Amino acid sequence: MSVEVHLDWEGVIYPVGVLHSATRGSSVTFEYGTEWLARPKAFAIDPTNLPLRPGPHHGAALFGALHDCGPDRWGRVLIERAVRRHVLESKPYRDLDFVLALEDSSRIGALRFRAGAEGPFLAVGDGRIPPVVQLAALINAADAVHGETETAQDLRFLLGAGSPLGGARPKSAVALPDGRLAIAKFPKPDDIRDIAAGEILAMTLAAKAGIRVAEHRLIHSKGRSVSVITRFDRDGGKRIPFISANTLLGLSQGELGAYTLLADGIRQFGDDVRGDLHELWRRLVFSLLASNYDDYLRNHGFLMCVAGRWSLSPAYDLNPVPEIDRAQTPKTAVSEDQEAPSVEAALEAASRFGLRGPAAKTILRDVLKAVLDWRQTARQLRMSAGSVAAYASAFEHPFVDEATKMSC
Repeated sequence: MSVEVHLDWEGVIYPVGVLHSATRGSSVTFEYGTEWLARPKAFAIDPTNLPLRPGPHHGAALFGALHDCGPDRWGRVLIERAVRRHVLESKPYRDLDFVLALEDSSRIGALRFRAGAEGPFLAVGDGRIPPVVQLAALINAADAVHGETETAQDLRFLLGAGSPLGGARPKSAVALPDGRLAIAKFPKPDDIRDIAAGEILAMTLAAKAGIRVAEHRLIHSKGRSVSVITRFDRDGGKRIPFISANTLLGLSQGELGAYTLLADGIRQFGDDVRGDLHELWRRLVFSLLASNYDDYLRNHGFLMCVAGRWSLSPAYDLNPVPEIDRAQTPKTAVSEDQEAPSVEAALEAASRFGLRGPAAKTILRDVLKAVLDWRQTARQLRMSAGSVAAYASAFEHPFVDEATKMSC
């Protein structure tokens, strides 16, 4: 199977290259087109795995930048169910099949795919994204998928709305009243706490801590909380190239990596290197204090605003994890040789982020101040007493005590 890869960049669509995928198995080959290579401002769509050069690139699995365009775990569930119910014609055998089974208009980043130069961009729907006022209908469809009672109509509705990055939570692309694209994340019927409220609380605290976060809001539909996150890979109708931190570092899917390795990647490929290193360390400290344990490197992203250089995207997928759930949740290490995460380990590694001791402690105090105010912030968000109690151990724990002592 072969598909053309195009880049929708600054309002112009450029043919970048051709991707070949084995009929069976996971091996792939990608080759940049001569037209793209000849462009004065050409750049690698995947800086580690697909350096800008002529000739074929061979991989045992789909290259990171192309994998980033594909569905998360929730999206894969939808695609597999759609095949089972004959909503989609062919069974996806390869990672590329899953990528192409998403809606083109809401696919993350700026890469687009088509079978031939004259054909349409590959998509499963008509490109119409449901407005945010249809949240109730989307929740009903997601609930049906969770209960395995979904209809073909439910699957067409959810598949047509795409499935961007974000893990296993039910979600959908939605259009905001002003036309901007957003992700709506829904509750699951078996949730034991208000996940959406926890995410919005964490993002609000992160903003107070000086972290650049995606625009966010908490919406109630059918008496249930939905977190709505505005997409940062769009500028009006224009797409912005996006890759995950996994891709920037050339890690295989599932590798946890380390924050210090990501700092090295920023030094190699970054645009605002100093600013992003300091921002990354601030996010590291916040993740420790706000118990954001689900911070594997696919939950860190990079946007291209200057050709060939990558900048940290606004923070997203910040989810405080109460103590009872932490054992089952991955945690990105502070550094390569770290045995266990701690505030002390973060301070010891601060120099890898271009920070001296006093500057690091200033950031630590900023983050600590925001996190210590979590109960007041929760009240401002009108979280229920039950939700506040459920998240107490995510914000009141030994790391906060450690930070209080070390910030002096």
